Order: sequence, then C-alpha cells, then structure tokens
Amino acid sequence: MFTRRTRLLLTGGLLTLIVLGAVILQSPEPTRTVDEVMATPSEYVGEEFAIRGEVRDGSIDNESMTFLLHGSDYEILVDFVEASVSNGLDDNRTVYAKGKLRLVDTAYVFEAEIIKTSCPSKYEE
Repeated sequence: MFTRRTRLLLTGGLLTLIVLGAVILQSPEPTRTVDEVMATPSEYVGEEFAIRGEVRDGSIDNESMTFLLHGSDYEILVDFVEASVSNGLDDNRTVYAKGKLRLVDTAYVFEAEIIKTSCPSKYEE
C-alpha cells in the first residue's frame, strides 16, 4: 500500500504534530504585572493567574498574613494565609505570586497559593 519511506514520513509528521500540540497546550500563561491587573481588575476576578510586583516597604503583616504588592501606578493587597511561601519574603523584594483575585467588600484582594521571591544575593557584588 505505502512504501516504507512514505510510512516513515507520515509517522514522523504525525509525531511532530503531536509534540507541537502538546507544547502549545502546555505553554504557561504569562505573568501579569500589578499595573496590568489593576488597570482593569474586574476582568480578572475569580481567575487563577500569576502576578509579579514589589512588596511595599513596611506592608507585611504576619498576623493577618497579608502584604501590599505594588507596581508603578497601582498596588494590591495579597493574602498569603493559604500560600506556600519561599524563603526571603521581605520589604522591597520582587515577588511572583500565583492565585486568584477576589472582590472583598469594595477592595480587590489577591489570594495567593504560591509565593516566590527573588534572590537578592544573586544581584549583589
């Protein structure tokens, strides 16, 4: 029916399509900035996504397990009660957080599941 060469080409093409499909379907969603999210926060309410920003100096409250994450123009309250937090959560540290945005009363709160911090020693001389 098909020659050996044709079968190998068809099999190779099919495998290539499968691998490409898996890569496209599994590609991670881009990390959003605080400014990007807070410019139109209603679009993100209830969605799970990753956000990055800098911890506002003096905003970490270990009793309520919250801190403020800010960008250039906006800031958002991050609730890390349920979060897995990497070492080094501190003031003025760049933070990556994954979770969901909620509207609590009239304020937007980012409920984090994962919080990762940058390593300052990586950038020091």
